[in-house]
Amino acid sequence: MQNTTTSHQIGSDTTTEMVRIQVFPEYIPEQSSPEVSRFSFTYRVIITNLGMAKVKLLSRHWLIINAEGDQERVDGPGVVGYTPELEAGESFEYSSHCPINTNWGTMEGSYTMMREDGSKFEANIERFYLVSDEVLA
Repeated sequence: MQNTTTSHQIGSDTTTEMVRIQVFPEYIPEQSSPEVSRFSFTYRVIITNLGMAKVKLLSRHWLIINAEGDQERVDGPGVVGYTPELEAGESFEYSSHCPINTNWGTMEGSYTMMREDGSKFEANIERFYLVSDEVLA
């Protein structure tokens, strides 16, 4: 089982069993209200099948941690209403949203993937950072 990670500035890029997952987070100031501890983030995910056999995304598993160490787990079927099947070389891209109550936090997790033979594996999503503009300033 191959698992490699390359760090970006605040995103992540992880390959597990020939499934590459890239995450690009961004702070959304116009949807945030720092005065009431509401910080809004979006993140773009690109899932690429680097292998030769088709894979299908079945479910998602996220761990969200705010700056105070409070944890929230999010589990559910598919991603944004889809359970994409990826042929060799294909990618699927989506964007989602995550509000937290501190000006920075982290997310990490995995997708449960299924191979053509019905066997399953967890495609890891290495930790990435949700960071507001005021933290970066």
